[in-house]
Amino acid sequence: MTTKQAEQQYLAEHQRAYAGRAFAVWNPHNVPVSQLPVIYGFNNGGSDGWFAALSLAEDGTQLGGHACSAEGYMPADLGMLEGTAEYRHEGDYRPHYPDGYRMEFVPSGQIETHAGLQASIAKANQAGAAKEKP
Repeated sequence: MTTKQAEQQYLAEHQRAYAGRAFAVWNPHNVPVSQLPVIYGFNNGGSDGWFAALSLAEDGTQLGGHACSAEGYMPADLGMLEGTAEYRHEGDYRPHYPDGYRMEFVPSGQIETHAGLQASIAKANQAGAAKEKP
């Protein structure tokens, strides 16, 4: 078990290592980036030291998840940042959006007011409700 001080130090070192990296973009057809669908990353809750990081496609499809001890690890762990978690891009993101996508991480304090993420969550909820109907 680690100390609270060590946890804070590890997180600060992690954030320094990834500071300044842009959100990842997959654009094989070189279209305007603003036209690419978005894959959102966000903190789906949990408790201190055990948070649920999710990646959700613009169309409402959940593409990935990861347990994180702090929200500050989520953008890299989900592959939201350039050069991170390439296995997620190859295995989950590119197969879902083979014509391209862009990543965006939404901090927990902005989830409720982020129109794009809220629209994706609504689509996910609609799809889940449709599956539950006989």
